Amino acid sequence: MTTTTIKLLRVTYLRGPNIWTYRPVIEAWVDIGALEDQPSNTIPGLYERLTALLPGLQAHRCGVGEPGGFLQRLRDGTWAAHILEHVVIELQNLAGMQSGFGKARETSVRGVYKMAFRTRQEQVGRAALAAANDLLMAAIDDLPYDLDSTIVKLRDMVDSLCLGPSTAHIVDAATDRGIPHIRLTEGNLVQLGHGSSQRRIWTAETDHTSAIAEEIAGDKDLTKSLLSACGVPVPQGQLVQTVEEAWEVAQDVGLPVAIKPEDGNHGRGVSLDLDQRHDVEAAFTLAQGQGSGGVIIEQFIPGNEHRLLIVGKRVIAAARGETASVTGDGQSTILELVNSQLNSDPRRGINEDAPLGLIEPDKSAEIQLDLERQGFTAASIPAKDKTVLIQRNGNVSNDVTDIMHPTVAAMAALAARVVGLDIAGVDMVLEDISKPLTSQRGAVVEVNASPGLLAHLKPAAGSPRPIGKAIIEHLFDADKNGRIPVVGVTGTRNTTRIARLVAWLLFISGKHVGLSCQDGFFLGNRQVEAKDGVNWEGSERVLINRGVDAGVFENSSRMILSEGLAYDKCSVGVVTDVSDFESLSEFYIDTSDKLYNVIRTQVDVILPSGTAVLNAADPQVVQMAPLCDGNVIFYGLDAKLPAIANHRVGGERVVYLHKQHIVLSQGMEEVGSIPLNTLKPSKADQPEMVMAAVAAAWALGLSPELIGAGLRTFDSTSKKSI
Repeated sequence: MTTTTIKLLRVTYLRGPNIWTYRPVIEAWVDIGALEDQPSNTIPGLYERLTALLPGLQAHRCGVGEPGGFLQRLRDGTWAAHILEHVVIELQNLAGMQSGFGKARETSVRGVYKMAFRTRQEQVGRAALAAANDLLMAAIDDLPYDLDSTIVKLRDMVDSLCLGPSTAHIVDAATDRGIPHIRLTEGNLVQLGHGSSQRRIWTAETDHTSAIAEEIAGDKDLTKSLLSACGVPVPQGQLVQTVEEAWEVAQDVGLPVAIKPEDGNHGRGVSLDLDQRHDVEAAFTLAQGQGSGGVIIEQFIPGNEHRLLIVGKRVIAAARGETASVTGDGQSTILELVNSQLNSDPRRGINEDAPLGLIEPDKSAEIQLDLERQGFTAASIPAKDKTVLIQRNGNVSNDVTDIMHPTVAAMAALAARVVGLDIAGVDMVLEDISKPLTSQRGAVVEVNASPGLLAHLKPAAGSPRPIGKAIIEHLFDADKNGRIPVVGVTGTRNTTRIARLVAWLLFISGKHVGLSCQDGFFLGNRQVEAKDGVNWEGSERVLINRGVDAGVFENSSRMILSEGLAYDKCSVGVVTDVSDFESLSEFYIDTSDKLYNVIRTQVDVILPSGTAVLNAADPQVVQMAPLCDGNVIFYGLDAKLPAIANHRVGGERVVYLHKQHIVLSQGMEEVGSIPLNTLKPSKADQPEMVMAAVAAAWALGLSPELIGAGLRTFDSTSKKSI
């Protein structure tokens, strides 16, 4: 047993691509103290205690590359920082926030490690790290640990802080398409794409969801009127204001009737199959209390409740509802029967990821009204084998998409178009969704904005539907990925001036450019802010701006180490040099090789369609070329530099200096030449800086002539222009 503790020296949330991985991670600097002399195989009982607490560790692959790999390392002997990494990953998994990535590496200080793990939400990740530390120390010291309480707390955090399952499903579908995303609030408002190519979603609403259409959908009487005028079958009915009027209208439209609030949703205040005056009056009072307007009395249409999801102009999914009943045993109350026969179904729950909700007769006025019609209350004890209807509507979670008749789908899609919603949930009552609409008494009873998606993502029965994929296809054409040209500049030599010059060249090409660099934050030819913009906040301001057609970012090694890159991928990555590791000693960067691993992050994120612009005179920068998934342009003062010469032989693009001209060459063929003596002295005396910017602009498709014109007009001393 040890008396030491594991100290967390520093915990940093790296929100973008970093030295560990492409995705957000929490990096912890961990001092394991005396445990440096006590690997896991020297601590009696640790293996058994840890695996008893966390049996899921069996699935962790670790360096072996197969399930059980981590446990093998634990048995053979590994160090506390590595164990902590796997414990925090497993705690996140148990809390419902899946994670699989983690690494731990020694620093140059004995006993101090850098450990990183993937997390989808910073606060949850930090809490899981603290809990993992406590759990591991309890296992090491053979002390009790309340795992259940920890998981409950973490799950509550996941439920309240993470994206909801429906939004997360859409975001995952965007990721599969290579579309970046930015969470704009602590809720479910998410930006898909960057700059002027972005779209926004709020779960099942998009930036093209009409506010007018939402207002129409919220007015049930107006919706019915519009649908009926356009040939969509709807139940006949009327809006009423008083209980006396309710009974009169009920008789006029024909008993039995359905009653609902004019502006209700989610089935609240809805009563069905009413044919007695006292039931109609009670249902009216219930509906009036659930809405802010009048009450709708309409024909009751017999059949099953269905929810059809329309995205764009197509029905993507259909689910059928079913009534919920219990059978008496002569001893239990209805409330007890509901809990034992219905709520015990593992598909039911209070969380958003449960396909069916819990049924609470003692809290639902709608259920209580139905029970009263049958002569019961929630406390009644039905006779043995007596069937009691608990819920007439709801429970819409049985997928029937594959058997849906085309005429039913066409009518639902028409209903959504009439209201004007791009994403809609159309509620229909149908006898059989597989039969033509003309052969049955079917009707559209509601059209809902912001429909629930979970019934289609996790149906209680049937196949899940790719709702996220359909929504992404609706938002983005097949050849679009929501990206704008993004240029990142990394290194220490003139990176600010290179970034500003690239931004200027893009600006004169006709693009509205956002620039974040040490000189500040720029939009177009205007300096918006003068403070240092080499940070996450400054960079993200460019990416979320809907008016920006291209973004240019100066990225320092310090930013990569402390925050990560603000973008997931870029079109062009410029690397000027690998130098000055001494200034990063606080990050345990104490060799040029360690700095190399930091700066290479800029090259790692270049798109397959993109280009790395690399300084041919720096050997470590040249070594980054094979890391690029796209093309490479080398630049340098001398065409005889090995990297440039070999690149030309291979037919690739290079930029070099020859007879006081900046030469752009594709293989051995000269594409363009820009004389240095036409440039302002402040640029002409730093040709490497200019060549880096020229190469970046060339990689983005600008012609040599336009680049030359841009160089002649660029003034890096001006704060009023890029």
